[in-house]
Amino acid sequence: MIKRLEILTAGESHGKGLVGIIHGLPAGLDIDPEKINFQLVRRQRGAGRGQRMQIEKDTVEIISGIRFGKTLGSPIAVMVKNRDWENWEQKMAPFGKPADEEISIPRPGHADFAGSVKYNHSDLRNVLERASARETAMRVAIGAIAMHFLDNFGIQIKSHVINIGGIKSSDSFIKFCNEDTEQSAERIGSAHLKAEKSDVRCASEITANAMIEKINKAGENGDSLGGVFEVAALNVPAGLGSYTLWDTRLDALLSFALMSIPGIKSVEIGAGIQAADMSGSQFHDPFLIKKEKIIRSQNNCGGIEGGISNGQPVIIRAAMKPIPTLVKPLQSVDLKTMQPSPAHKERSDVCAVPAASIVGEAMTALVLADAFLLRFGGDSMEQVRNNFFASK
Repeated sequence: MIKRLEILTAGESHGKGLVGIIHGLPAGLDIDPEKINFQLVRRQRGAGRGQRMQIEKDTVEIISGIRFGKTLGSPIAVMVKNRDWENWEQKMAPFGKPADEEISIPRPGHADFAGSVKYNHSDLRNVLERASARETAMRVAIGAIAMHFLDNFGIQIKSHVINIGGIKSSDSFIKFCNEDTEQSAERIGSAHLKAEKSDVRCASEITANAMIEKINKAGENGDSLGGVFEVAALNVPAGLGSYTLWDTRLDALLSFALMSIPGIKSVEIGAGIQAADMSGSQFHDPFLIKKEKIIRSQNNCGGIEGGISNGQPVIIRAAMKPIPTLVKPLQSVDLKTMQPSPAHKERSDVCAVPAASIVGEAMTALVLADAFLLRFGGDSMEQVRNNFFASK
């Protein structure tokens, strides 16, 4: 669905590592590998993460497309090695014979069963290794490169968690926009900074403590929890996206990108599903003139009208289901014997909503970088800057 950029990731959860390619970024873009590594660290943090995050210390290795700290305009290839590979080398070897028994009992809610049907795999290990959310580490790495590009034009992407297991924060980015549009960016930035200091990425300390308590109880009970996070993109210029074709609408592209994150079951733009309960006079965002500038009194549309950014903060909300791997597994069926059996157990998290919010930032960055390049694109950063500033 992305038009200007080409993006590809590869790798299994317990394979040698994850590889990603991003092509289409202009030449001359400054890249700092430590900023990419910082995003990878953010993804690994959070209450409810499992033992895997204690093993992996994700860092990026640049393979191609960058020389002396600047992009060349050619495909950028990066790798994140799996430290746990040394424990899985025989089980995940590219060649030879299997060193372990086949997994034949699918987990409800996971890709295990559907993937085995689609690809005719008798060993569910062949499905779950790629279907694993471990793959999102590479999305975060590539998304961090897109953030480098957006930084040049003042576009900032923020996120926070507003719900874990039904424990909800009273604050939201849309609420900030609707209470005071002129101060919304500052309030969004403040909430993001507070979230960065929280183990569940929630800006409210009281709510965060309640979330952590619920995560701990779920872990003790062998259960898992989902939740909701919000992403805001600030300083997005008006005019990204289009109403002319269904697959060029910015809200559709963002929804597609966030729904592709493992575990995400719904995506909302702006007021989202609440719009169904409002009248037109309540929902739509009135125009005002202040200091000779056109502004809005609220932002229920989430910064996108008719599939095009309108200059307001772009606000996205995504809901994540509970993780399907349970210490106390649900009922399943052994696909070999066709007999009832408890579902397969795999090392897993109790809650990954805080991590998913970081992946949400990365996916938002990729979509916005692509839309920005479609509107202001060039082969070099100098050309893109000239095109962008000439439009102001």
